[in-house]
Amino acid sequence: MAAANAPIVMQEVLTLPSIGINSQFITFTHVTMESDKYICVRETSPQNSVVIVDMSMPMQPLRRPITADSALMNPNSRILALKAQIPGTTQDHLQVFNIEAKTKIKSHQMPEQVAFWKWISPKMLGLITQTSVYHWSIEGESEPVKMFDRAANLTNNQIINYKCDPSEKWLVLIGIAPGAPEKPQLVKGNMQLYSVDQQRSQALEAHAASFTTFKVVGNENPSILISFASKSSNAGQITSKLHVIELGAQPGKPGFTKKQADLFFPPDFADDFPVAMQISQKYSLIYVITKLGLLFVYDLETASAVYRNRISPDPIFLTSEAASIGGFYAINRKGQVLRATVNETTIIPFISGQVVQRFQELFSQTKYKEAAELAAESPQGILRTPETVAKFQSVPVQPGQTPPLLQYFGTLLTRGKLNAFESLELSRLVVNQNKNNLLENWLAEDKLECSEELGDLVKTVDNDLALKIYIKARVTPKVVAAFAERREFDKILIYSKQVGYTPDYLFLLQTILRADPQGAVNFALMMSQMEGGCPVDYNTITDLFLQRNLIREATAFLLDVLKPNLPEHAFLQTKVLEINLVTYPNVADAILANGMFSHYDRPRIAQLCEKAGLYIRALQHYSELPDIKRVIVNTHAIEPQALVEFFGTLSKEWALECMKDLLLVNLRGNLQIIVQAAKEYSEQLGVDACIKLFEQFKSYEGLYFFLGSYLSSSEDPDIHFKYIEAAAKTGQLKEVERVTRESNFYDPEKTKNFLMEAKLPDARPLINVCDRFGFVPDLTHYLYTNNMLRYIEGYVQKVNPGNAPMVVGQLLDDECPEDFIKGLILSVRSLLPVEPLVAECEKRNRLRLLTQFLEHLVSEGSQDVHVHNALGKIIIDSNNNPEHFLTTNPYYDSRVVGKYCEKRDPTLAVVAYRRGQCDDELINVTNKNSLFKLQARYVVERMDADMWEKVLQPENEYRRQLIDQVVSTALPESKSPEQVSAAVKAFMTADLPHELIELLEKIVLQNSAFSGNFNLQNLLILTAIKADPPRVMDYINRLDNFDGPAVGEVAVEAQLYEEAFAIFKKFNLNVQAVNVLLDNIQSIERAVEFAFRVEEDAVWSQVAKAQLREGLVSDAIESFIRADDETQFHDVIRAAEDANVYHDLVKYLLMVRQKLKEPKVDGELIFAYAKIDRLGDIEEFILMPNVANLQTVGDRLFDDALYEAAKIIFAFISNWAKLACTLVKLKQFQGAVDAARKANSSKTWKEVCFACVDAEEFRLAQICGLNIIIQVDDLEEVSEYYQNRGCFNELISLMESGLGLERAHMGIFTELGVLYARYRPEKLMEHIKLFSTRLNIPKLIRACDEQQHWKELTYLYIQYDEFDNAATTIMNHSPDAWDHMQFKDVIVKVANVELYYKAVHFYFQEHPDLINDVLHVLALRVDHTRVVDIMRKAGHLHLVKPYMIAVQSNNVSAVNEALNEIYVEEEDYDRLRESVDLHDNFDQIGLAQRIEKHELLEMRRIAAYIYKKAGRWKQSIALSKKDKLYKDAMETCSQSGDHEFSEELLVYFIEQGKKECFAACLFICYDLIRPDVALELAWINNMIDFAFPYLLQFIREYASKVDELVKYKIESQLEEKTKEKEEKDLVAQQNMYAQLLPLALPAPPGMGGPMGGGYGPPPVPPMGGMGMPPMPPFGMPPMGSY
Repeated sequence: MAAANAPIVMQEVLTLPSIGINSQFITFTHVTMESDKYICVRETSPQNSVVIVDMSMPMQPLRRPITADSALMNPNSRILALKAQIPGTTQDHLQVFNIEAKTKIKSHQMPEQVAFWKWISPKMLGLITQTSVYHWSIEGESEPVKMFDRAANLTNNQIINYKCDPSEKWLVLIGIAPGAPEKPQLVKGNMQLYSVDQQRSQALEAHAASFTTFKVVGNENPSILISFASKSSNAGQITSKLHVIELGAQPGKPGFTKKQADLFFPPDFADDFPVAMQISQKYSLIYVITKLGLLFVYDLETASAVYRNRISPDPIFLTSEAASIGGFYAINRKGQVLRATVNETTIIPFISGQVVQRFQELFSQTKYKEAAELAAESPQGILRTPETVAKFQSVPVQPGQTPPLLQYFGTLLTRGKLNAFESLELSRLVVNQNKNNLLENWLAEDKLECSEELGDLVKTVDNDLALKIYIKARVTPKVVAAFAERREFDKILIYSKQVGYTPDYLFLLQTILRADPQGAVNFALMMSQMEGGCPVDYNTITDLFLQRNLIREATAFLLDVLKPNLPEHAFLQTKVLEINLVTYPNVADAILANGMFSHYDRPRIAQLCEKAGLYIRALQHYSELPDIKRVIVNTHAIEPQALVEFFGTLSKEWALECMKDLLLVNLRGNLQIIVQAAKEYSEQLGVDACIKLFEQFKSYEGLYFFLGSYLSSSEDPDIHFKYIEAAAKTGQLKEVERVTRESNFYDPEKTKNFLMEAKLPDARPLINVCDRFGFVPDLTHYLYTNNMLRYIEGYVQKVNPGNAPMVVGQLLDDECPEDFIKGLILSVRSLLPVEPLVAECEKRNRLRLLTQFLEHLVSEGSQDVHVHNALGKIIIDSNNNPEHFLTTNPYYDSRVVGKYCEKRDPTLAVVAYRRGQCDDELINVTNKNSLFKLQARYVVERMDADMWEKVLQPENEYRRQLIDQVVSTALPESKSPEQVSAAVKAFMTADLPHELIELLEKIVLQNSAFSGNFNLQNLLILTAIKADPPRVMDYINRLDNFDGPAVGEVAVEAQLYEEAFAIFKKFNLNVQAVNVLLDNIQSIERAVEFAFRVEEDAVWSQVAKAQLREGLVSDAIESFIRADDETQFHDVIRAAEDANVYHDLVKYLLMVRQKLKEPKVDGELIFAYAKIDRLGDIEEFILMPNVANLQTVGDRLFDDALYEAAKIIFAFISNWAKLACTLVKLKQFQGAVDAARKANSSKTWKEVCFACVDAEEFRLAQICGLNIIIQVDDLEEVSEYYQNRGCFNELISLMESGLGLERAHMGIFTELGVLYARYRPEKLMEHIKLFSTRLNIPKLIRACDEQQHWKELTYLYIQYDEFDNAATTIMNHSPDAWDHMQFKDVIVKVANVELYYKAVHFYFQEHPDLINDVLHVLALRVDHTRVVDIMRKAGHLHLVKPYMIAVQSNNVSAVNEALNEIYVEEEDYDRLRESVDLHDNFDQIGLAQRIEKHELLEMRRIAAYIYKKAGRWKQSIALSKKDKLYKDAMETCSQSGDHEFSEELLVYFIEQGKKECFAACLFICYDLIRPDVALELAWINNMIDFAFPYLLQFIREYASKVDELVKYKIESQLEEKTKEKEEKDLVAQQNMYAQLLPLALPAPPGMGGPMGGGYGPPPVPPMGGMGMPPMPPFGMPPMGSY
């Protein structure tokens, strides 16, 4: 079979050797391909590496130096999984890396060796060991999870594949093993199928397997399928099978029928076996690939063979699915990467042809059962046609055998569902045999495809079954008809909605209405709820009910459908209310109460409500004030609460007007309603307006009741006052008393004055006001002057005893007798507030009046401070032993009484203040009266820091007098340490050092109880340090009991260094002492002398540190050695290096090494040896045990140019890279190359290479360079280094040598090409052609462009598919780059269309002889108009005439005009006429005008023809007449359709005497010529004979027309009579609704009669064809009044 017609197309995508992969690594163990995105190759020589081939850019492989036993690329992303065996163990180390991010994602160490592994999903790896199978997710921190153990049949098998289904619920493991002894060359395949849910395995024989999903008809969930292929030998018989089975069948759902097919291996492939299987989800195909390259293709659904061919001559060892194209990739041992795709244009005809041919063969062999099975399983049902059925029907039935047709249908039924034609034919057989139960079973099992024909067939025997078939077949009209026959009208609506069908709803409604009115209501409501709106107008439905006097049903329907309350339903809302107001007012009232309508005619309904006695509804609907006033006075018939609610709907002005009318009509009777309305709507009406309304009618009772409800929510003082006033005037004294007691908003002054003027018999309201708002004196005066003493006693005793002092004060002012006042006070007693009472009496100098009262309280045990304060004041004034009272009474307020005593006796005030610790008052009175001794004693005794601070502050002018008394009297008298401490602390706080020293010397130095006090000695020295330094040394020598370390530190801070040194020496603090000498006195000599004296290591250490800071490095090292101090070795090393005293440093470091094992110390010792050139000691030292970081030391020696020492170190630690660099510095290049070879590092090779280049050691440089250029990243750097130093030939030689390397990569070939372009252009083209597949073409393109190698540049552009740039280069540099055949190939592939026209210019200018050849190639791509414009501007249109002829079929205006122009110039009228006829897209008038005066007749004839085509009839006729082309003129007139042109032509022929032309014109222009004109012209000019044929034809035509008119007239009259009869029948039908309405009712707006100009009901088409006569709109005759 030709490859072009094959259903499977094989393409070679890539060859692995072409990208540098050695053929020895193209094996199953080295190459992996987990998806169609990446190929991964593991190389082991010349060095270990992994090559990653991205299939989107296969010629740019990524090679990385990685050592691993296996490498897998992730199916979707750039993630690499690596596996390597841990040396010396059987464990494998697994790692997963992100190549793009250059990060490790995960790693794990498997306890056993992994025999096979594979990506089973983008996030999951499958790991197969010798015993078990694990899954390892790359997400999270999870470890591999064991899934199952390997089955026994896989023991000692080589695992070749592992897969899972999309849900990861089914797993399959495949292995191969040596064949049986009788057939050892046939490899045995084993498979283990495992269910994750069931935790069970099944062992099978199979070489290849794969999972997929398939959607079975009738099952919405996809089924999971497994397909596996096997080839086995049994008793010498080889069996090859393909199986397709369903896994985990879904209960109760149709499942996939198990399929199997044979795998046919040709004799030459007897030992071949399947190695891989891929399933195309896109095409539902199974691909089975064998080891020797055979491809088997099977249909997934039927397992029927589709195709078989050998796709590779070499063994195939690896395949991968290509889901996006529905094919697969395969890799063979030769390294070919093959891609298999489906040829969509040939596969279906291919399969169809095979199946049909096989069917014909079986049928001809009378194998009817096999033929039936083949037809049933034919792909896409290509054999399940009426022809196939007819073929089986045509077979004669043999007696005693099943008819072939029934065999065919039986086979189809077992396979699935029959199509429509098959279902009909089978059902016809069953119906004829009266086996209806079979039909029911088949329909229940969904084996038949329902159709209208099938339903018609079944309806003859079973209506119910036919209905089911109609429903399944969606034969909607017949389903509706069936429901109507069964009177299941509700199902009609449900079904019609489901299928989107619209039946005749009006006929259905009328039918139901006759039998079941309530059912009709329900049906109408169901129609109203249909999506898209009710199919019948609501008004029409309502009239159908009213025609039969079904008022309640009509109301029920309208109430339901009008619930949305839409504006367009206003007419229907009015209608339903009118019906019920006339017939059932209570129903209308209920409707209105429900408030469901708002768009009806409110004035009309208001009138009807008023007449029906529904006054409140009338009020709600009237909108004019006179109407409302007229109705509202009928309060006897209106519920009060409803009337009150109605007031809430009125405006403020209208409501007040209505209230006034009601009060005028019946003040007493309507007052309650008015008050209630005013209460309810006070906010809307305004409280002030309501008050004015009641005041206008002087209705205090109304005002009282109205304000009573509003009072609790109002804060208006005037409202509260008016309520109090109304209550008082209506005798509601209890309410007056309550409001005055509870309200907080009335005006107290105004209310007080009103109550006093009213002189109510009950004074409690006045008492409430005056008590609450502070009018107690006014109240007392009112009650006393009005002789209401009883109310005074009651107020004081019961209401508010707290105001008794004010009452007493007012009574004293009113000169009330003292006996009454005393009695009043005693009657209250303890309830009386003493303080204000005393104040009132003291203010009036009547304090003695209270003596008896106060003594009475004291005798009762009162401890009230105010009682005792008052009693004390009386005792002080009477001078009755006041000192005793002040010192013994514990209850009085010292501050109050002391203040009272200050002007009378200051000493008594001090006593009172001292008793109450009134510090400020005592200080003030003692300062004021110079009582400083008392003040000093009090301050010392108090021990209060705040008080001390106050008296010792500088602003106190009496401070000196107080200090003198404290030092001389108060403290010497004191024996309390706390008092002394507090005083000392106060002096310190007040910053009085001199006074404090004076105080302390008196206490400490003089013999006193506090002389040896530790704290006081410390305080004395510290105070002296701060205030009087010269005394410090004396105190140090005289005192012994003080804190030496702390005081010494304070002395240092105070810069008293000698005193501090003396203190530290006195207390043997040698380290602190030497620190003072070093840090403060800064005398290293004294410190050294002190150190020799004390001989302490710590002292020498401090001295050493100071010497080190001063730069005395040698002395410091000697001191550190004396101190045996190794702790400061970092500072010593740094200082020694700075001072370059490495000999001393060596001694110190040797001392330190004896105490520390520190890498820093050992490293510095080596460096010191190197600095003093003791290389032998270095060699001896590094051979001894040490902890030096030799790498760091070596680097430091190298950086300090101590190369000989560095050489020793690097050689010892085998750091060949650094040793090479060191040898380069020492100019030992051969040794450097040897060291670099051992280092095998790219960086080292580069350093040695560059050094050899600089030293012109090119042989050694090339050795290094060959090891560098194999790394892509370093190649460019080497090249630039050589070029920058002018070593071009050496560089080219290096690159040419690199081409032969096994690891030669694209970069080397590319860089050599760049070098040829720059320095040896004669070799460039040969290099490009030889290695075009291994070049980085974009980079070489830039190089050729820079060096102006145009021919090579063009070749590179073509190879890189940059055809735009190739074409541009050819045209811009044609002398070097142009080749005609090459250019034609390039120009058709460019993407920039501008290049087409640039090419036209180019060929016109340089190769005009070939321009048509190029244009023919570009004909399908260029804009022909633009090409013509280009050549027209150039003036060479004739040059491209062949091209224009070739493209004229596109009917382009510019091309047509250009060719027409050329034809005119060439006078080629035949070609011109052909062009005009075939191509009309050009300026026709312009061409006609150009050639109408041409000297050639044919040209002018073409002009007339063009005028005719353009509708220029007159010009065309004139031109034809001028050239005597009469036939053309007549045809033009006929086509014009204008009788004037025809008649003018007749006249012209008469004038010219052309009688034959006259007759011909009458015939040609018959339809246009008027008969009278023709006869007149013929008669006048004696041409009747020539006009007679025309006349006969005209008479015959008009006679036929008259006959038709007469026939039409008769038929019209019959139709009019029939219509009049039908209208009379319709008028006879009376509308019952019209009889319900009173004749006197006016028509509602917009519903006027015939003269009204309103709108009538919409026209409804007559309902004919339903067995009912047509009805007028709404089913009733027109009514003029409604």
